[in-house]
Amino acid sequence: MELEDLKLTEKRKLICQKLDLHNSDDILRYYPFKYEKYVMTHYDDFKEGDRVFFEGELISFPSTFRFRKNLSKTTFKVLYEEEEIVVTIFNRPWIRGIKTDDKIVIVGKYDGHNKVTASNYFTKDIKTLLGIQPIYSLKEGIKQNEIVKLIEYTFNKCEDNIFDDIPSDLIDSHGLIDLKTALKNIHKPINDDYLRKALARLKYDEFLRFYLSIEALKGTTINETKESKEFDQNKINELINKLEFDLTVDQKQCIEDIFKDLKSNKPMYRLVQGEVGSGKTIVAIIGLYANYLAGYQGALMAPTEILAKQHYQSFKEIIGDKANVALLYSNGSNNNEIKEKLSSGQIDIVIGTHALFQEDVSFKKLGFVVADEQHRFGVKQRRALKEKGHNVDFLIMSATPIPRTLASSIYGDLDISSIASLPGERKGCDTFLINKNSIVDILGDLKEVLKEGRQIYIIASAIEASENYSGKDASGLYNSLIDVFKPYRLGLIHGKLKTEEKDEIMNKFKNNEIGVLVSTTVVEVGVNVKNATTMVIYDADRFGLSQIHQLRGRIQRGSYKGKCYLLTDSKENDVLKRLNVLCKTNDGFKISEEDLRLRGPGDILGTRQSGLPAFILGNIFEDSKIIEGAKKDAKKIVENLNNVDYEKFYNNITKLAHQRVVD
Repeated sequence: MELEDLKLTEKRKLICQKLDLHNSDDILRYYPFKYEKYVMTHYDDFKEGDRVFFEGELISFPSTFRFRKNLSKTTFKVLYEEEEIVVTIFNRPWIRGIKTDDKIVIVGKYDGHNKVTASNYFTKDIKTLLGIQPIYSLKEGIKQNEIVKLIEYTFNKCEDNIFDDIPSDLIDSHGLIDLKTALKNIHKPINDDYLRKALARLKYDEFLRFYLSIEALKGTTINETKESKEFDQNKINELINKLEFDLTVDQKQCIEDIFKDLKSNKPMYRLVQGEVGSGKTIVAIIGLYANYLAGYQGALMAPTEILAKQHYQSFKEIIGDKANVALLYSNGSNNNEIKEKLSSGQIDIVIGTHALFQEDVSFKKLGFVVADEQHRFGVKQRRALKEKGHNVDFLIMSATPIPRTLASSIYGDLDISSIASLPGERKGCDTFLINKNSIVDILGDLKEVLKEGRQIYIIASAIEASENYSGKDASGLYNSLIDVFKPYRLGLIHGKLKTEEKDEIMNKFKNNEIGVLVSTTVVEVGVNVKNATTMVIYDADRFGLSQIHQLRGRIQRGSYKGKCYLLTDSKENDVLKRLNVLCKTNDGFKISEEDLRLRGPGDILGTRQSGLPAFILGNIFEDSKIIEGAKKDAKKIVENLNNVDYEKFYNNITKLAHQRVVD
């Protein structure tokens, strides 16, 4: 059901817009990211550091103190089982609207001495909250109860139109519950057993759709052919011999794999997954150069202008005047000229951003497309570029390496090459976990780095402070650290800056005119400043392990050994254990494996943006039985398309599979 058919209020329409929900199916599949089980805690059972859940009577008017932009602390007292409890809650200034003598339910941590730091509060009867409560991911300006009510409203509106599209015999063979019951209990579970059954059913849905789409994709590419691309190996060897470094064994193997694909009569669909700083770019350069020698044009698409410009410089330095290389991005001053030369064949290799996807960009003879950081591009964008040629060879590169067996399961329709080793000149990185969200204890070390003439990244997870964000923000850090690091100049970079502003700041950082760069994760991909050898990451618990590993790759670009400091106020054992993984290893394959165990592939692989059915609930490690069942069922469907129900379901999945190129 489309949003207009749901007859939502303007406020609910805005929530859908912020959460990128376009129809009733999107809303009903906006699953909780975790659940909390609310069991009332009696005062006699309060223990310091424990989570408590209780209902008290407000006996003092809430007092709110505001510090920094959009940050606040509210304090009040409640009476609970004849004890006065002092409650503190952050970034909930609207709680002042509650009147004394009102009942209020508190969820939080007991700090001892009748003090509680609340994580949430409710004004409804505690009896309605007991049991399993869903917790949804939020965005600024959206509250939990608003999402709960939106989903409940949508379910009630659509309940009579929720039907299973998966053939019933498959559902029955696994003893799974029907879709309507599963959706109801994923959002409002009656008990643990109902939640378990809902999860099993919806995970099966995700895996079955995924593996059936893989089967469909294999069917669309199995009969594809192209002309073999022949090139002068001597010219390739000449290029390699002039490099200022030796290729690693893994790099040589990747290049050999690409050469075989280029010479094959079957189009290339290959993933090169490489450790951070492992040298994937040179592999792409050599592959595109071979494609040029065979008489074809090539294109490399990068997710950001910063990275596109950096790739362009690398290509120019290595290829020189052997081929005509151009750069195309949205605000380029000579874009029209480049487009004309691409169309006429005067440009051999083009490096660009999403500007490459525009309809007015055409090629005379496009033969090879490389997508860097593949999960950052939309499906339609990748297809639009690949379709600008005929049977184009396609290579995607990812700096999020995962074990080959898992890669085969996830990227079932691709050939896979891996670069696990670092080039010899790279010294790696030492990582330290600091149990404090402050640089006070490491300030001396940071200043010593600056005195030695080297540079520092300081990373925050948000651009600005807000009422729904209690961590450190880049803008606030920049303002607070200017005086701390005098006379060394600070810079600030984030995604909201204009392209020209970002370019100016990065150029100054590259030229060492800026000693400390405060940034969001905009520097996560590909930024190459060899003199930057130290990184500080605030609120490290808010990042995934693979993302931190990607970030710290920025300080492993030169001959100095990098140092990365992870700052966190978290006292949770699971969080600290997870972050300690980064302190023990620099092996990206091990790190991403741990991330997959803990968070599933949705965040790691970017499947929500990739065009693959997103594993929102499914976990490749934990759900092996469900996966095996889904794999077998996908093959069963493909092998029995004379079955009307199977054919109908397969055709629906095939339509989705045709909407993407390769992921």
